[in-house]
Amino acid sequence: SSHEHKLNFRKSKEACLSYIQDALLQKQWKRAAEFLTCYVESLEKDYSRELIGPSEMIWRIGTEILWHHSQSSMKEFNCFMEQMKTLGVKRYLKVCLEHVFHLLCNGQIDEAYQNLSLAESWRFGEQTAVQDKEMKLIEAYRGLLDYYRWYKQKNILLEHSEDGFSDLAVEQEMHGYFRKAAVNLKEIIKIPGVWDVFVKCYVDLLEFYGDHNEARQVLNEYAYNSKFPANPNAHVYLYQFLKRQGESKKSLISALKILHDIVPSHELMIDFNTMLQKSKKRKKRRLGLEVIFAALDYAGWKENAKAWSCLARQVKQIVISEKHLDWIKQEWNSRKDWWPAFHFSRYLAKRNWQENKSLSYEKALVAGILLGKDCKYFRYVSHQGCKAQLKRFRMLKKFVNRHNPVYLRISG
Repeated sequence: SSHEHKLNFRKSKEACLSYIQDALLQKQWKRAAEFLTCYVESLEKDYSRELIGPSEMIWRIGTEILWHHSQSSMKEFNCFMEQMKTLGVKRYLKVCLEHVFHLLCNGQIDEAYQNLSLAESWRFGEQTAVQDKEMKLIEAYRGLLDYYRWYKQKNILLEHSEDGFSDLAVEQEMHGYFRKAAVNLKEIIKIPGVWDVFVKCYVDLLEFYGDHNEARQVLNEYAYNSKFPANPNAHVYLYQFLKRQGESKKSLISALKILHDIVPSHELMIDFNTMLQKSKKRKKRRLGLEVIFAALDYAGWKENAKAWSCLARQVKQIVISEKHLDWIKQEWNSRKDWWPAFHFSRYLAKRNWQENKSLSYEKALVAGILLGKDCKYFRYVSHQGCKAQLKRFRMLKKFVNRHNPVYLRISG
């Protein structure tokens, strides 16, 4: 009967999809391809009875298989994507975008540009308005490729100028790419979202042509507009721009303060700490200590010699002056239960000594102040340093022994 046929078809379709999913999860691309072929063939036979055409499923699964399959070629992939574009107008632009990404991953820049240009001219009744966002992405990526071409022409022009030659044709072509890239890149970054690569390229264009005010406005908008999602990179780009422009330390500190609040483990926290330590204001030096302590809370910083050097230098200054010991105490109180095992074990002392003696020196100084002269890390490193007759380690041992009462005050 018709009902029984539909029921059997649905069961076999679900079973086939289950097998495909299993093969994908196990990265068995050949097996997945065989099941997908069966799935498509069954749909072709029974399509008149199956009202919902699962074209998106075929597109997604097929793309994944072809991308990973050892015997697939770019020619096959291109053919598949062209077929997928004809399966449904609602997904046309999405398929075009994915096709372009794969072309770019394979270094086929010209083919990607051609596909974007074709997609940009695509129109299909009401679907054009519905897919406005996808169309803006199409235009933005074409702008990105125009930027790439501009960048290549710029380098050619710079090489010619070094040789004492000028090429008017290259310069005109470069300006043409600039105008096309700038229009599309400017449009996409008006829309709230994460547009890192587009913002960087647009700012590069503006800076090259000396439009620093526009570049500043773009970066400020990207970093501080509440309609945009919180994005650490926005503050990084703003800081880097301000630094290139030779802005005041106040402006640089302001940009990095927000970055610190969002990502306290960011690599720029060393720059931030260095600027704060050099400040004459007590409040900023206090913040500098907080910044470097917070960074070292993260495993990725455990063996960062620069970070430990920053902390050692500031702790040493405080201990010598005997001012602001309460700063150290406040930071240490929330860490004294877990930092000893995290940073200052005997095992780490041995490893750090073998791999990086400068790192072990800075850590030993901090360990000796925070945990006293009987700390395992300090005892091992100072002993090894004195045994190797290294003067700086003898001085380290004397310094910590002389200031051991400070440890008692910090530990409470």
